[in-house]
Amino acid sequence: MKSYFVRTFGCQMNKHDSERIAGLLEQRGLTRADAPESADVIVFNTCCVRETADERLYGQVSSLKALKTGGRPDVIIAVGGCVGQRDGAEVLRHVPHVDVVFGTHNIHELPSLLDAAEQGRSAVSVLEGGDRFASDLPSVRDTAWHAWVSITVGCDNHCAYCIVPTVRGPERSRSLEVVVAEVVSLVADGVVEVTLLGQNVNSFGRDRYGAPRFAELLRAVASTGVERIRFATSHPKDLSDDTIAAMAEIPSIMPYLHLPVQHGSNRILAAMNRRYTREQYLARIEALRAAIPGITLSTDIIVGFPGETEDDFAETLDLVRRVGFDHAFTFIYSRREGTPAAALVDTVPRDVAQERFDRLAVLVRDLAYASNEREVGAVRSCLIEGPSRRDPAVLAARTPHNKLVHLPVAAGTRAADVAGSLQDVAITAAHPWFLTGEFA
Repeated sequence: MKSYFVRTFGCQMNKHDSERIAGLLEQRGLTRADAPESADVIVFNTCCVRETADERLYGQVSSLKALKTGGRPDVIIAVGGCVGQRDGAEVLRHVPHVDVVFGTHNIHELPSLLDAAEQGRSAVSVLEGGDRFASDLPSVRDTAWHAWVSITVGCDNHCAYCIVPTVRGPERSRSLEVVVAEVVSLVADGVVEVTLLGQNVNSFGRDRYGAPRFAELLRAVASTGVERIRFATSHPKDLSDDTIAAMAEIPSIMPYLHLPVQHGSNRILAAMNRRYTREQYLARIEALRAAIPGITLSTDIIVGFPGETEDDFAETLDLVRRVGFDHAFTFIYSRREGTPAAALVDTVPRDVAQERFDRLAVLVRDLAYASNEREVGAVRSCLIEGPSRRDPAVLAARTPHNKLVHLPVAAGTRAADVAGSLQDVAITAAHPWFLTGEFA
């Protein structure tokens, strides 16, 4: 029996799409391989948000040339996702041993593209748009207890640095009823936690209904009985009071929010086309904490955006301290062709950006550690995710506040036996990026 291997780069939406790619391949009769070298079909589901993702992709695809020339010429290599959407047939110029290229809008065409490749023809198909949702395709989830549920695809915000509107297209919402029906089916299948996905979940329904209906969707999803609800990603300008109220009222919505700020300077926020000010962002944080005491907050921050001065960066540091983020994903600005920011010439020297990045990283680490220290002594209901990737004798668990906890596997217990269950865990120690605990 033939086998497949899917390698995923990038965001949670790509992870969602990879589960659909796996579903199509298993529907075709393939089984999952443990490594690309042993697979008959190798699919790279790609990201192009940052330059490093491009480099990793082309490096890994190039390394498989020896596989095809060294005795396995029938291996099919496919490149999909955002790089496939952006580059199309150009992928074959970079790596001629690729057999299939497809984009973000036509995952459903993968079986027919593989048919062409099996007949010895390179197959490239990239649609500029479409009315189908990947969510409607068969799926093979990574875990039985968690599911990614896409509620929108694409984005209408056009932030100056972001390639997503180009490779994912304009925002399109699934119907509220279809999303809820999917969650009902997942709960019946034993799913404990769902993560609702969109480039901007807060604007769900605007294109379909004329106004956002995300808060209504949250309440409807909660009515399915699913035990835990998370969502990503939220845009600060669209985070409504109604959504905050729903988060406060519904016990199954976890007390955690990822709210990307991107920068602390109003001048740079305007250049980024974020369409809010630092004052407006801080007001949303205040509203969240008033409604949901103890909520944990994470964010995205870009350092070195064109034109950033030391004073601008100081405002970022100040905002991070004011909010006291529990975690932050920090990046040095990466120029992307096809974005408005690519034309900006007032670039920040790499060594200056790196030095600022390093200062921010220290602050983020210190705040994360302080946040974790406040957890010591608490007992949290944790979702057990399974054995730690580094040590099978240690379990990885997740608190409602999205904090990672490591705890020893109890004597006589297999990690697989408790994976996907909710367990009370006493937090015993703090580290910058994780907690240590034990079963309560």
